[in-house]
Amino acid sequence: MTAGTAASVTDSYARGTGPAAPGAPGSAVSADSADSAASAGSTGSTDAGPGEGDAVPDLALRWYAATAARSYQAIVEPSAVRSDRLRTTPSEPDAHAADVAAAADFGSADEAHAWIGLELANAVALVERYAQASAYVPLLARYLAVSLQRGGRLGELEVLGEAALGAARRLGDEPAEAFALLDLAGLHFLKGRANDSLALLDRALEIWRRLDFLSCLCRGLGNRGLLLEGLGRYEESGETLRQCLEYARVLNDPHSEAITYSNLGNLYEHTDPRAAIEQHRRSLEIGEAIGDVVVRHSAHCNIGYAHLTLGEPDAAVPHFEESLRILGGHDNRHWQGERQTRLGLVRALRGQGTWRGPRASATSC
Repeated sequence: MTAGTAASVTDSYARGTGPAAPGAPGSAVSADSADSAASAGSTGSTDAGPGEGDAVPDLALRWYAATAARSYQAIVEPSAVRSDRLRTTPSEPDAHAADVAAAADFGSADEAHAWIGLELANAVALVERYAQASAYVPLLARYLAVSLQRGGRLGELEVLGEAALGAARRLGDEPAEAFALLDLAGLHFLKGRANDSLALLDRALEIWRRLDFLSCLCRGLGNRGLLLEGLGRYEESGETLRQCLEYARVLNDPHSEAITYSNLGNLYEHTDPRAAIEQHRRSLEIGEAIGDVVVRHSAHCNIGYAHLTLGEPDAAVPHFEESLRILGGHDNRHWQGERQTRLGLVRALRGQGTWRGPRASATSC
């Protein structure tokens, strides 16, 4: 599996402070109140204090949802993907937009990831305890999903995804339901359960078709083509990806177009690696034009794998090295893509006969 196929664990209880919290009518929404509510959730206690009752957990989830939105904005570069995930859905509380506007920006993606690492256990504890009662659960899960996928936090991703799906259905919020299905599909993909992932994705696609959410439908078709390719259903995959490419052009969405070329390249590699390289080069050209780190890194990695398939390790090495260089200069964490790139580089070096593995040293520990 190459970098282009990467679409999308238990922490100890942790406390931390985030950016300036959004103000809530009649009270201050703060990290302290979030910690108090999370402590109550993790111990099974609902006694949040005199006069607070169930309002405190919902206030905490409100703070987490607003701050998580800011973290998502810091982690994901501006794109149609980001705009769709941030779009308002029917169950979104009226105060949420103002809460996000009042929350401080993160200085960098690293700061956002660090905040998620500190607060994730608290957020999960709250969601597990109060998912039945709060409309903030689908929002919180949707904003954290990308970071959790990139960081390999699959345990937390599953808890939040299942809670978001149940909450969205209870609230009758179809767009939120579709996003939860998509994130759970990504989870199953990362776990190697392609058939389960495809079934969940198809349910999300049904919703997006019905709602006429064309940009979400376009990307969903791209993911579907990728899954079908992984299952060996190449003809269906090609048909689906060509549909996706048509939607991307209609939408004038270069990011989706680049990803679709990448997926077509992965598909063609099974039968014609030279044609695959051409598709990946088209993806790379778009990625360079729009300045997209992930597209550029994935394209170089995928070109490297295509050269390996052709038995050309000398041609593969510079592409793997460039892929790692691109990732090394960026503060996002794309653990799976980096892993696949390093594996490809090792294979290429072995093919050159220049890789001998680690050497024992008399001075090493």
